[in-house]
Amino acid sequence: MLRFEVSVEDLLRSRFAMSPALDLCLLLRSLAGHDRPLPRAWATRLLPAFERLRRESELDAVLALQTPRSGPNFVAPPPRGLNQTWADDLATIRATPLAAARHEFPATTTGPSARDPRVRAVLDSPDAVPRIAEAMDQAWHELLAPDWPQLRAICERDVVHRVGVIGEHGWVTTMESLHPGIAWQAGGIEIGFFRGGTVRLAGDGLLLIPSAVVGHIAAHTEDPWPRTLVYPARGTAALWDEQETVPRPGALTALVGRSRARLLLALDAPASTSHLARSLAMTPGAVGDHLAILRGAGLLVRARSGRSVLYRRTPLGEALVAGSS
Repeated sequence: MLRFEVSVEDLLRSRFAMSPALDLCLLLRSLAGHDRPLPRAWATRLLPAFERLRRESELDAVLALQTPRSGPNFVAPPPRGLNQTWADDLATIRATPLAAARHEFPATTTGPSARDPRVRAVLDSPDAVPRIAEAMDQAWHELLAPDWPQLRAICERDVVHRVGVIGEHGWVTTMESLHPGIAWQAGGIEIGFFRGGTVRLAGDGLLLIPSAVVGHIAAHTEDPWPRTLVYPARGTAALWDEQETVPRPGALTALVGRSRARLLLALDAPASTSHLARSLAMTPGAVGDHLAILRGAGLLVRARSGRSVLYRRTPLGEALVAGSS
């Protein structure tokens, strides 16, 4: 069992962040068969480009650094906050001193690919870090970047939801809602299916990273990462269960139309027009028009939160969605 000892100060210092580099590493591990397989439709779409990159770029050197459960820290640097971008991560990766990168090689470079002459030529070269960074950049742009606006929007909506749960129900409910295997026991967060003993946060708080790629809970418990939990963002369950993310034809769709039904179903947590547009791959103008109609019908209300205007379902909207399921 893994247990995080949590103090009041830790709760005050706990925060959310996003990590494009970590999601890229998780995606690469899944495509290479080192981690939980991706949903069939997603894998079918990405595998041809993935295999081509393995032939035409130095991606195999990146894959050789990934074990089934982890990888070197320098290819997935700790994120600073919610505005983290791939450009931020790439700059940090490229700035890694060669000695620091090579210090991590022996612990992570395993398996048959590590003995491949092409891979060894990269890892043993004096420009190993920029070559690894370039291969990751190519993989990012071909494999993850096209889906990233939509996946990022899912994660942003997840954070909005979690912050609302913290405000309404507190940290215990929030932490236990991240995964069925997480429990709050006697001042600590316990994950029964992990090994790791007891980790004291020592006033530094816990970093929480929603991911649209990971299908399970992951944790970082050693430097240079802060103590971290990576969890599946709300809205990705349908992807991992290979269910459709849009409503099937039925009473709700017949009543309000397919696009408005999608919006109503997507608003299981408050969201802005831009978040809904990115997560549903719709134009902001179309989303705004549909939201106005749904609001006029008494199915939605809106309220300002900081710089954003968030929409949520009214009791009538909730009843309509519940009746359609």
